[in-house]
Amino acid sequence: MASSSVISNPATNTDRSRDSKIKLKKKSHLKHHQQDSITPTKWKSQTQQHIYSSKLHQALTTSPPPRGFKAVREAADRVLAATGKGRTRWSRAILTNRLKLKFRKQKNNKRQKLTTTATGISRSRKPRVSVLKLRGKGLPAVQRKMKFLGRLVPGCRKESLPVILEETIDYIPALEMQIRAMTTLFNLLSASGDAASATAPPG
Repeated sequence: MASSSVISNPATNTDRSRDSKIKLKKKSHLKHHQQDSITPTKWKSQTQQHIYSSKLHQALTTSPPPRGFKAVREAADRVLAATGKGRTRWSRAILTNRLKLKFRKQKNNKRQKLTTTATGISRSRKPRVSVLKLRGKGLPAVQRKMKFLGRLVPGCRKESLPVILEETIDYIPALEMQIRAMTTLFNLLSASGDAASATAPPG
């Protein structure tokens, strides 16, 4: 026959449509992830710094306000993680660590009360030597440095090298923005305090 009709294989068409759907799904997921993630350039923007500064000022002026360096630092880190909206591993680690510390403190207080009631004396525990710390002394220099970096970045203690580097690239600009915002806020509060003391009538 001069004219021959080409019959397509239904199994091949099904595989192609399935592959195209998977590719489209991967592209949409990647695009969504890129839109959601806060890039280091966003941490350097004035808008992001203004948002963080206003939230930090609100957190520091609550009643009762945080007292002491540690409480102020925890409030600043908590606001920084909330500004990141938990889109990175380090921001989620800071937000969840606050809840873990709260429950751990309550648990330790209950355990200490039970121990004191049972023995009448609160015993101090001896520090335990971790096996991981002993093993870490024999690691190569690069692995030791990456392990140390993983301890510095929240939530990256047990993560792989690519994850640690990706989180560090986002965490460092966030800390730089935090320092700029806290410095600006400190200068504004100091200036307002000096102006108030200057205009106050002598006692």
